[in-house]
Amino acid sequence: MTDTTPLASSHSRGESSGPPLLEVTDLKKHFQVQSKGLFGGQEKWLHAVDGVHFELHKGEALGLVGESGCGKSTAARTIVGLYPATSGSVRFDGRELTTLSPSQWRPMRRRIQMIFQDPYASLDPRQTVASILGEPLKIHGIGRPARRKIHAMALLEAVGLNPRHIHRYPHEFSGGQRQRIGIARALALEPELIVCDEPVSALDVSIQAQVLNLLGELKERFGLSYLFIAHDLAVVRHLCTRIAVMYLGRIVEIADRDELFANPTHPYTRALLSAIPEPDPERERTRQRIVLQGDVPSPIDPPSGCPFHPRCPKYAATPDARCTSLIPPLEPASPGSRHEFACHLERGPA
Repeated sequence: MTDTTPLASSHSRGESSGPPLLEVTDLKKHFQVQSKGLFGGQEKWLHAVDGVHFELHKGEALGLVGESGCGKSTAARTIVGLYPATSGSVRFDGRELTTLSPSQWRPMRRRIQMIFQDPYASLDPRQTVASILGEPLKIHGIGRPARRKIHAMALLEAVGLNPRHIHRYPHEFSGGQRQRIGIARALALEPELIVCDEPVSALDVSIQAQVLNLLGELKERFGLSYLFIAHDLAVVRHLCTRIAVMYLGRIVEIADRDELFANPTHPYTRALLSAIPEPDPERERTRQRIVLQGDVPSPIDPPSGCPFHPRCPKYAATPDARCTSLIPPLEPASPGSRHEFACHLERGPA
């Protein structure tokens, strides 16, 4: 950190049409589990992330949505190196991340940061805000103590908190204020990419809107790119320019935000969109809700073929042998289209 104005951003604003900043290819993360039986344990594998593909460009906000347990947060933590990948590739600005050692990851932490879901658990209760915000700078050997304090105060101001509260402890703040501190900590090293792991799901609805607006303002101000994890499509619609829908460890549809809401193709995406309440009472009364039958299959023993077929209304109406035997690839809706989906039935007969 130099002695220039704190938080002076060097990133360009807006989305880039050049090479992707983040490129994820066939990413898998499997956890080994042990099933206890009558004659001893049997090793099994939990397929948390099972072949994820997507790209994220500079200045873009990509939403990753799906039901709880679909692998969104595991994918995020694998991308940022908190979990080692089982297989696949994660390339950031052209550099492979899955093969980096801890020492090689260290300089990358300045470019990739993360905002965690729980604002109460993610902040050390024994540290003041000054220490929390100054610690990333200290770890990376940036600036002297006096400059770190100035930088921390500027960070608090950037996220809408009073800089004079820098010597307070986390318990002296509300949940929304704590999440703002978590956002400030993610900004401390002036990263290019921030992975937001459900950053508003633990907050009250009124506070959610404030934090989402703040994230949008910071994105424009500092030229940030976001990978935004959520289970609420209405939330990602507010912030994200593209949306990827995930089910049982796989992305089943990805498209520009307006295209996804106007023309959802995968049956699972349609079910998620049908669950969004309408603000107009008349439209809410006539809204056709798609209620999925059954529970999400276990990632320890996923179904053969398409992972969604046991709950798919379209498969129930018109069964197809491909759905139970072949995993549908994630392919463009038309040649060259940015709208991709993975469904045998929507593509028509084989």
